[in-house]
Amino acid sequence: MPRKETIERAKKDRREGKSPSTQAGEFVHEEIEKIRHGEHGARSPQQAIAIGLSEARRAGVNLPPPGKGKAKRRTRKSAESAYAAGQKRRKTRRQPRVSRAVSRTLKREPRSSASRQALSRQAKRAASRRGAASRSAAGRKAVRTKGAAGRSAAARKAARTRARRRG
Repeated sequence: MPRKETIERAKKDRREGKSPSTQAGEFVHEEIEKIRHGEHGARSPQQAIAIGLSEARRAGVNLPPPGKGKAKRRTRKSAESAYAAGQKRRKTRRQPRVSRAVSRTLKREPRSSASRQALSRQAKRAASRRGAASRSAAGRKAVRTKGAAGRSAAARKAARTRARRRG
């Protein structure tokens, strides 16, 4: 169950017109803090992130489940279920016994999966899969060639483009 202030922060992001993934980031951040404080653990950084995304979907963040071929069938099914619950299309009735079992299992998992090092490794892997390496190379090139004013202008132009595409 997410904390009240996390839901408030996500709502604030939504009011400011930020993307659903940014809103969901608040829940992921909270999950990582929970693990770091020892409330429970996670088997891997990916699991910590997945729990956060699920919480976000259940809280009503408009974050659709991954499409076919993007994730395992079981993952997609779980995401669809959480999304439906958040969009008030389905009642959330979890059996107390199942809830206790999940809590007990998570408590046994390691806490190191939310360490800075583990999250950094996860981010690097994700970036290499998305091809963000070339983007950062472009950023480094801009530092050498553009100068501060040029970079600032480029950033303004990018922001305008994003706003125009959002509609």
